[in-house]
Amino acid sequence: MTITTETLQAAALENKAWPFEEARKVLARYPGGVPAGHAVIFETGYGPSGLPHIGTFGEVVRTTMVRRAFEAMAPGVKTRLIAFSDDMDGLRKVPDGIPNPDMLREDLGKPLTQVRDPFGTHSSFGAHNNARLRAFLDSFGFDYEFMSSTECYASGMFDATLLKILAHYDDVMGIILPTLGPERRATYSPFLPVDPVSGHVLQVPIVARDVAAGTVSYIRPGTGETVTVPVTGGHCKLQWKVDWAMRWLALGVDYEMAGKDLIDSVMLSGKIVRALGGNPPAGFNYELFLDGEGAKISKSKGNGLTIEQWLDYGPPESLALYMFQSPRKAKRLHYDVIPRAIEDYADFLSRYPEQPLEQQLGNPVHHIHEGKPPAHALPVSFSLLLNLASVAATDDPARLWGFVKRYAPGSSPETHPMLDRLVHHAAAYARDFVVPGLNRRAPTETEAAALRDLDARLAAVGEEADAEAYQFEVYEAGKAAGYENLRDWFKALYEILIGSQNGPRMGSFIALYGLAQSRALIADALATRD
Repeated sequence: MTITTETLQAAALENKAWPFEEARKVLARYPGGVPAGHAVIFETGYGPSGLPHIGTFGEVVRTTMVRRAFEAMAPGVKTRLIAFSDDMDGLRKVPDGIPNPDMLREDLGKPLTQVRDPFGTHSSFGAHNNARLRAFLDSFGFDYEFMSSTECYASGMFDATLLKILAHYDDVMGIILPTLGPERRATYSPFLPVDPVSGHVLQVPIVARDVAAGTVSYIRPGTGETVTVPVTGGHCKLQWKVDWAMRWLALGVDYEMAGKDLIDSVMLSGKIVRALGGNPPAGFNYELFLDGEGAKISKSKGNGLTIEQWLDYGPPESLALYMFQSPRKAKRLHYDVIPRAIEDYADFLSRYPEQPLEQQLGNPVHHIHEGKPPAHALPVSFSLLLNLASVAATDDPARLWGFVKRYAPGSSPETHPMLDRLVHHAAAYARDFVVPGLNRRAPTETEAAALRDLDARLAAVGEEADAEAYQFEVYEAGKAAGYENLRDWFKALYEILIGSQNGPRMGSFIALYGLAQSRALIADALATRD
């Protein structure tokens, strides 16, 4: 069925999926409609003193979902996603694991774009990390515009708003000072002069300001000299909460989300925007991730899962699904959530083509793939691939494909590229997390008798049988053995044949692993009683 723009728009305006709920907030900012030629601005921020991480991905992918939801609600309206790098921030400490730390130590206090690059590949440390950010975003195919704080300040893009903040200096101070302790209040200023001699971004009191001239004055540390600099043209940077507000106003940002830890900062920055006569952007505060033990993830502790680690064991689509689901709920970000995310992604993808439009718009894959989910037929589930890799005790994708091709004739890495990715992920995940924990137990006398019966039934069915035929015989063997609850029978099979308390649909596993290999598993289990 062909879906018209009008039909999609009407459905999007009513849909309850969270990206549409967020997009409605943006739409509400334009009660008279978005003016012709006006671009609606979505923004994500990035501190380039470190490298992009899984949180960076989460913020950009979620913001993109809201952006696309808005475009469905307001077809024809131009939108922009700005990835903003706060690269004019002064380097406060030398990051761990960085080469040439002594060189960085010499540059402490300077804007990141004036700090020498310890890697020797770019004009500055800020430029190096900006390049890493852009490569990171490009690798996932995000549509964005990169903006550098340094370039925005130096080019004069922020000048008008900086002068407005200078004119409303007392209003801004009245918002910020009550949130600070007595000692910090005594020295705080929203303007951080960039000292023309040392090049350092200075956190010093402002001793004078001239609104007409657009300047502020400070006492240079160490010399006692009074220095006057313009607040425009990159001669000053703003403290970050004021900087955030200035950026929202100067760029006309309509939407920006932030972590729950920044709720107070969002509120303060919003108050500053209003004091300057603007309207702060819409957005929401997402929950932070927890580690495997339920503790908050800390970059300094390194107790979280990195994006590189996730992508070793699962495709980016599975990570995007994890980011889509319950963004306001704290969730564990640990290795053991990856298989479920992959299975859920495949399940949502398989349902999409047959769903009515209203259900499609609530389906996560609609948002993951920006309204155009691919048609992927997966003849083998990821959980089945995991069990195969575990029982076969191999991390060789080519060997696993040998089983898959027999189970699903005509399939290959070329015809099923998504399945090929899952084969590689399953091989790595099983090797690192499943196989080390497998512990096959010996069958009891009763279980051994049931296994002998199952083996005879499978032999009678033969190699040409399908998964359903094998599954039927597994059921029948369990019934014949007297299992009132067949779940107990399957649990026994998992523990004895695979070495875990959970496992696949046995008929599908036997068909995938092969009848001869499956019977060999049974024989090995029975041999433990001899």
